[in-house]
Amino acid sequence: MSRRNGQAGTGATTATVFGEVMKHFREAAGLTQEGLANEVPCDRSHVARVEAGTRVPQDTFAKTCDEVLGTGGVLVRLWGKIDWYPQVEHPDWFRRRAEMDSVAVEVLAYQVQFVPGLLQTEDYARALFSGGEVEEWVRARLSRQQRFLAPDGPLYVAVLDESCLRTVVGSPAIMRAQCAHLLRVGQLPNIRVQVVPADFAGVRRLSTSMSLIRLPDGHQWVYSESLDRGHFNDDPSVYALHSQTYHVLRADALSARESAALISGVMEGYEQDGQARADHDSLGQEQPQRSKRRRLHRGGPRIPHHRPRPRQQEP
Repeated sequence: MSRRNGQAGTGATTATVFGEVMKHFREAAGLTQEGLANEVPCDRSHVARVEAGTRVPQDTFAKTCDEVLGTGGVLVRLWGKIDWYPQVEHPDWFRRRAEMDSVAVEVLAYQVQFVPGLLQTEDYARALFSGGEVEEWVRARLSRQQRFLAPDGPLYVAVLDESCLRTVVGSPAIMRAQCAHLLRVGQLPNIRVQVVPADFAGVRRLSTSMSLIRLPDGHQWVYSESLDRGHFNDDPSVYALHSQTYHVLRADALSARESAALISGVMEGYEQDGQARADHDSLGQEQPQRSKRRRLHRGGPRIPHHRPRPRQQEP
């Protein structure tokens, strides 16, 4: 992968510098980590990890912190100068695709079941992985995004089957944040997100995810994945066939505006689901308390109640 900033130091060093600068402004503003997290908003652990240099922040996080801390835009400018992923190692079978993403001028994607890696949030990506190398895999995945999220990023159009929104990864909270991220990046000038609803009849859906990649020299590739490897094909006839299929599918999908409305509705559903779970947990805590009070009442001293004897009827 090419470096965005050849003069930057190692990822660990630059991430630590960003964290120290943010911490300086936070303390100058008289805010605790929790106080800043409430203003962003985000989890306190996220602020702590960014300050420690162990988590890569999004540019939107840096912008919000600038506004909250009154830095005059220092954090956003610093974020843009840092090469966050200079030492990322991609899996051998995926390295070729990562190299293409680093130079591609256009990527057209169709995705089923899961949100594509270029659009995933950090928590969503982390929830997908398991094993001892989770953090390295997450860093590798996020490293591919920076170029596409930049103001002058290459064209990226993602057509998502609705299953990408409905397949719960991690928790309702993670899915809600993921939907919000899709809405946010979908407003960038170089990114469009379209959804194919599950109830659209007659749509010729693909059975697997696929990307059409165009390189600076005009070379065009079809990329797809199986369980543990990537598949590349640059045969012009194969590309033409898949390109036609993709563009017909994109035409049958909802527009970007209509897709945003659908994503917003799904996001609200996850918010309600999360609230329902919270209410259920609260009720679950309350029930044992009620049961305990009943047991205490039943186990306490019995107080005799003298009932008046019934009066005899007058003759």
